[in-house]
Amino acid sequence: MRLIAFETSCDETSVAVVRDGEVLSNIVSSQIRLHAEYGGVVPELAAREHLRNLIPVTQAALGAARVAVGDIEAVAATQGPGLPSALLAGLKAAQAMAFALRKPFVGIHHHEAHLYSPWVGGEPLKADFTAFEPNVSLIVSGGHTILVHVESEQSHRVLGSTLDDAAGECFDKVGKLMGMGYPAGPVIDRLAGEGNPRAFDFPRPLLNDPGDDFSFSGLKTSVRYHLRDHSGLLDDARTVRDLCASVQAAIVEVLVAKTIRAAQRSGVRCVTASGGVTCNRSLRSGLATACDRAGLKLRLAERRLCTDNAAIIGILAERKLALGAEASSLDADCLPGWTMN
Repeated sequence: MRLIAFETSCDETSVAVVRDGEVLSNIVSSQIRLHAEYGGVVPELAAREHLRNLIPVTQAALGAARVAVGDIEAVAATQGPGLPSALLAGLKAAQAMAFALRKPFVGIHHHEAHLYSPWVGGEPLKADFTAFEPNVSLIVSGGHTILVHVESEQSHRVLGSTLDDAAGECFDKVGKLMGMGYPAGPVIDRLAGEGNPRAFDFPRPLLNDPGDDFSFSGLKTSVRYHLRDHSGLLDDARTVRDLCASVQAAIVEVLVAKTIRAAQRSGVRCVTASGGVTCNRSLRSGLATACDRAGLKLRLAERRLCTDNAAIIGILAERKLALGAEASSLDADCLPGWTMN
C-alpha cells in the first residue's frame, strides 16, 4: 500500500510516503528560526507557515519517493493532540486529498505514533513489528511526559503523565532563565557534556513517589530561586556548564528511575523511549545503563524519528489499516486535547 501522511501538530510541516512498512520519503520543514525570536511557538505564525509550506513539502515528498499522486492508495494525518490551528492545516489538507482521490483517510493520535516509533529503523527506514513484544514506553517531549504499558500491539494503557511541566518544557524554561535561546534543550545537552552533574543539588520531583506521574515545575522553580539568590553565577562559563549538567542530571534521574520501576512492576522485559527529549544523550545513556543493570531490553527511537515527523504517522496509519481498522471520517475535526488511554 502506498500511503501519504501529514504532520502539522506544532511547528514542523512534514509529509511522508510509506509503502508496506517502508519509509520512501520523509520531508520535514522546521519553523524553529521563526519562533526563536519569540522564545516559543506562536500558534498563529505556525499555522500560517504550515499553509505556506504544505504544497511544496508535499511535492518534495512525492518526488523523493518517486510516487505520483494517482498512485496514492490511502491518506493519513495527525488529528491530535497539538495546537488547534496548526493541526487543522495538515488535517484538512489530508482530508481534501483523500476526498479528491477517493481513497481512505486515517486520523492518527500523535503520541500513539511515537509509541510505536522505536520499532522503525534501519536504512532505508522500515517498520519491523515481527520483533514487537510487550513493553513499558516513555514518551518524553516539550509538551508531554508519559509512561505507557504496551500490553500488545495496538493495545496500551497509560500509567502516568506529567502533572505540570513536561521534561522538555522544563529544559526550555530553565534555558530561558539562563539566557539561552529557544529551544534550549539541545544547548543544555551540549553544555552539560562539559559540566559536573554533582555541582548543584537540585530536587528530583516525585522520584520516590510510588506512582507513575511526573512533575518538573518544582525543579524549574528551584533553579529560578538559586539564580536569584546567587547573583553572578551566569557570568562564569564553567559554572554555566555545571548548572546545565546538574539540571539535566535531575531530570534524567527521575525519567530513568520511574521508567525502570514501572517496567519491573508491569512484568515486561522491554523498555522503549521516544519523543523529542529522547534525543538527549544523557537520557539515552542513562536508560541503556539502567536497563542493562535490570536485565531489560531497550529500544530507543532513532533520533531522526524523535522529533515531529510524518513518517511515524504514516507507519502507524498503514499498520492500522492492515490490521483491519476502519477509515476515519472525512468530516472528522482536529482534537487538540486528545488524550491517549
